[in-house]
Amino acid sequence: MHVLALNPLSAHDLLSSFGTIGVLVVLFAETGLLVGFFLPGDSLLFTAGLLCATGAGSLHLSLPWVLLAAAAGALLGAQIGYLIGRRAGRGLADRSRNRRVVDGMRRAGELFDRYGPAKAIVLARFVPVVRTVLNPVAGALGTPARTFTLWQVVGGLAWTVGLVMAGYALGATVPGVDAYLLPVVAAVVVVSLVPLLLEVRRERRRTRA
Repeated sequence: MHVLALNPLSAHDLLSSFGTIGVLVVLFAETGLLVGFFLPGDSLLFTAGLLCATGAGSLHLSLPWVLLAAAAGALLGAQIGYLIGRRAGRGLADRSRNRRVVDGMRRAGELFDRYGPAKAIVLARFVPVVRTVLNPVAGALGTPARTFTLWQVVGGLAWTVGLVMAGYALGATVPGVDAYLLPVVAAVVVVSLVPLLLEVRRERRRTRA
């Protein structure tokens, strides 16, 4: 009954129900399957790292295993998403009926046009929905497999390891921080968008110049 009452948008519920394996499955679904665009990747990574440090409640997560599960889910998911895009081709957007997915594909295409494949693939990891759809979009646009794989690994590791370790560092240095989990996670999700916003700002200045 506990699993049936699970809230898939709650990182704490996902970790309480599935533990470390939930990290792998959720990140795989979010980054590899278009139906996973709604899953809470950012908050899940940060919360998992924080709980590794605090061991709140009955959760006993191991930091090395969480890092391994996060990296595996994110990297394998992205590669599957890319292969889906290669097979579907440029008609990929026409086959999706979800407005958020279609909008995400449009934004992903804009990232490719503005920054090129390498930078777009890395930056997309930090943008919800866009990180879900950019991988198949990269495949549909014919991005070379070697280029995609290299930069999705760079971006995937920066995203997963960065957020997990940020949560772990906060949990290890601030006693009782898990009591304020929701506002802390919300703040971290906002902060995770800062690199993208700074890059967009720099690009706009270059364009004006």
